[in-house]
Parts: sequence; structure tokens; C-alpha cells
Amino acid sequence: MSEPQLLSAWAGHWTGTGTGVTVIVPPPGTVGAGEVRGGAPATREFALLDPSRTVDRVDAVVLSGGSAFGLAAGDGAVGLLRELAVGFPTPLGPVPIVVGMSIFDGSVSGAPPDAVSGRRAVVAALSGEEFTTGAVGAGAGASTGKWRGRLDPGGVGLAVTSVGPASLAAVAVVNAWGDVIGADGRPIFVGSSDEEEPEAANPFEMANTTVAVLLTDARLTKTDCFLLAQSGHTGFARALNPAHSRFDGDAVVALATGEVTDDLNLDLLRAVAASTMTEAIRNAVIR
Repeated sequence: MSEPQLLSAWAGHWTGTGTGVTVIVPPPGTVGAGEVRGGAPATREFALLDPSRTVDRVDAVVLSGGSAFGLAAGDGAVGLLRELAVGFPTPLGPVPIVVGMSIFDGSVSGAPPDAVSGRRAVVAALSGEEFTTGAVGAGAGASTGKWRGRLDPGGVGLAVTSVGPASLAAVAVVNAWGDVIGADGRPIFVGSSDEEEPEAANPFEMANTTVAVLLTDARLTKTDCFLLAQSGHTGFARALNPAHSRFDGDAVVALATGEVTDDLNLDLLRAVAASTMTEAIRNAVIR
């Protein structure tokens, strides 16, 4: 998707072999918060997203494969943004605030994303390359339906909508333990003979996690963004079954760029955010 379809942010991918990195670089001054609901998160700088923490800006969000190893992609983003003098101002220079979230993919046993991978993804984002979806970037090695012992498609999904004068986008990297649920309420990749819930443990309990970003051009506080992130998780619960398991690190970051200064009904924005996240998750696997 082009830049206007991702509001005023820049987004791009680096895609490797069965893994990758997806980066969102919002404009300076963007406010952010987030919430983890899965039992097995791999995250970077997530504690500062709590509304009680001092720093309220986010300079980039790095989504990656490679589980804890893939969090190294954030180092590349930090390095490049530092060179561009982007970051939280301090007496010794700006410190880029880069939040990271990783999914577990096959690169854990091979070559997970590293700092060079993260830097390349930021370069792609800032160059204005087309933002594609599907099995690209952080979703290159993603799969779903693993609670059934299956490996159904996963990937990167995008949905964009409007709420009054404001716009809202959801970007999701879908690598869920559960199934992706269609608009008809049924699993997208499961036949009618397989729709009963699995009775036994499956061999893919540790290879999961769905991570996502909600981005709006509305003017919101950090607490507002936290509530918006919670509504993103409502979208997870609608589009994934089961969601937020002990084997997923499900996490959502909400960013507000603040260009639209009109007063908005926060609860309406949250309701639309849940629906938009639902759509983004489904779009990740519907080719």
C-alpha cells in the first residue's frame, strides 16, 4: 500500500528466507501505548508503553520473525534513526524510542533477523516502497491453525478505515496457535468435518504469536492509546480462535500521530478499531 493508505507513517519490509522484518515509522511526536495479552511475548521497550511511564513518544515499531533472537532487528532501526537525529531529546542527543515485537518462526533454528535486517526494513519504509501484504516481511514464516496440528497460511494483513475526520489503520502479523475465523464465524482453512475443537495437544505449541499496530491520525493521550490497544485485542478475539493462549505472545501497539485535532468519541474510535483489526487479521491470510 502507498503512504497515504498508511496515513502519515512510513512502512516497509525486509524479507529473508522464511522470516523477515516489518517496520512502521510514524512522524515525530507520535504518542503510543500498548498491551500484551498472550502468555509468551517476545518484546522490546514494551514497559515504557504503560501510561504511567514518562516517555510517551514512539519513533518506530519493529515487527520481526525469529522470536527473542529477532528482537535484534530493533538495534538496526535505532542505529539508523540515531543517524537521522530522531528520538527522545536528552542532553547527550536524541534517543530513538523503538518498540519491538517478534513472532516465533523457523528462523529460530537458523538465521533470524538481525540489526542489518532491521536497518534494511527502515530504509525500505523511508524510501516509499509499496507496502505489500501476505507472506512478506515479519509474516514471511508465519502460519496458523497449529492447535490442530496444521500449518495453515499466516502473514501480514492491513485494513484502513475512517472515523469521522480521523483515519485508522491496522497492521497485523498473524502467526496464531488458533484458526483465523472468517466473517461467517467459521475457520477459514478448516473443512466442515474438522470443525470440532482438537481433543489432544499438538506438536506446535511454541511456534506462535500475533502482533499488531493500530495507527490513527487522531489526537490522543497515552492513556487513550492504551485503551485503543485494548480494543485491538478485541479484534484478535473476533478473528482468531483460540486467541491469547499461553503459547502466543499476542501484543498490540496503538499509535496516534495527532494531525486531526477535532474532538472524537474515544469509544466510537475503539469500536471501529476492533473491527478494523479483525479485518486486518483476515486480510493477512486471504490471498
